[in-house]
Parts: sequence; C-alpha cells; structure tokens
Amino acid sequence: MAKYSRIEVFNVMSETGLVPLFYDSDIDICKQILKACYNGGARLLEFTARGDFAPEVFTELNKYVMAELPDMILGVGSVTDAASASTYMALGANFIVTPVFREDIAIVCNRRKILWSPGCGSLTEIAKAEELGCEIVKLFPGQVYGPDFVKGIKGPQPWTSVMPTGGVLPTRENLEGWFKAGVLCVGMGSKLITKDNKGNYDLGKIESDTKNVLKIIKSLKT
Repeated sequence: MAKYSRIEVFNVMSETGLVPLFYDSDIDICKQILKACYNGGARLLEFTARGDFAPEVFTELNKYVMAELPDMILGVGSVTDAASASTYMALGANFIVTPVFREDIAIVCNRRKILWSPGCGSLTEIAKAEELGCEIVKLFPGQVYGPDFVKGIKGPQPWTSVMPTGGVLPTRENLEGWFKAGVLCVGMGSKLITKDNKGNYDLGKIESDTKNVLKIIKSLKT
C-alpha cells in the first residue's frame, strides 16, 4: 500500500522539480544508487521496471526505503498494463509512470488514488489523460518534442502540468530551456545515473550531479 497520497507526490514533484529514474536487476546496486540520489537531495525516484523479476527487486528496494530512507517517495515506471500497475501498487508503489497513455492503467490507479503519469505525445492524448484524472503528464520521448512543444501546450492549456523524460540533461542551459517553457518537473535517467569508464555506476558523481541539478532547478523556480 502506498505511503503517500497522489497530492503529496504531486507536491514533492513540484517542489523539487526532479524525478531520477533507473533500473538494475541487482538489489544491492539499486540500494547504492538510490542512496546516492537521496544524499544528493532527491526525494522521488522512479524504478523503471524493465527486467525479469523486477517486482521482486522493487519489493526489496521499497522495504529498504521504508527502513532507511523514510521520506523518499519510490514509484515505478515503464508500466504497460493495468495488471502490472496493480501488482506494483500492492507492493507499495507511490506513483505509476507509463510510456504510453492507457485508460486501463488510469482506472486502477484512480481506484487507489495513486498518482499516475502517462506518456503522451499530442494535445489530444494530454486532454484525454486529464479528463481521466491525470495530475502530471509525462512528455515522452522528450527529445523528440522539446521545450517548444511544451510552450505550445501551455498556450491553450496553461493548467497542464508536464514532466519531460528523455532529452533532459544535467546542465543549466538544458534545464533552463525546459523550465522556462513551463514544465513542472523533469525525469532524468542515464544522463544523471552515470557509469565510469569501467562500466560501474559512479556513485560519487551521481550524488554530486543530483545535488547540482536540484540547485539549478531551485534557482530557475525562484
């Protein structure tokens, strides 16, 4: 069962402006990455459930969060059907992110009052998602659309909250483009959760980059 309400999740997304996202099949690695993001100031994280036995990994990761990182809000991404969404919500997912818009996922999430963020690529999809109770739309893949698309959305629909994922970089120039266009927050994966030249996750860099990204976003929001 989720620890945080959809409104609480939305508020933290709005306040911090950053949702790191990643997947690894090794629970120990997951814990290390999560702790690095947490130490850097992140208070949300999207576990992109893309591998075999991902629910088992998420279960252990969520237990770790509840025991060691009580104010971290853990959600699940790359969810593609209602059954999977229900499974992860039963395991304590606080929000659900999908690569595409699916009404069946909207229904099961709304039933439990869990925040869900569908991947949308047109104003029609966005409007339909909002009609079904979506608080924040995932613009995916972000690099295909860019900040100008967000500006276009905010013209006729200034109430729409947008979270681009894909094409978001941990640089002031890139983040400034997105936030000046009007996004509520950004999702950031491999550009933030980086590896060293030996192929190992660079935990120190992940922590420092997270801290720097949050600092930049805060300056852009004030």
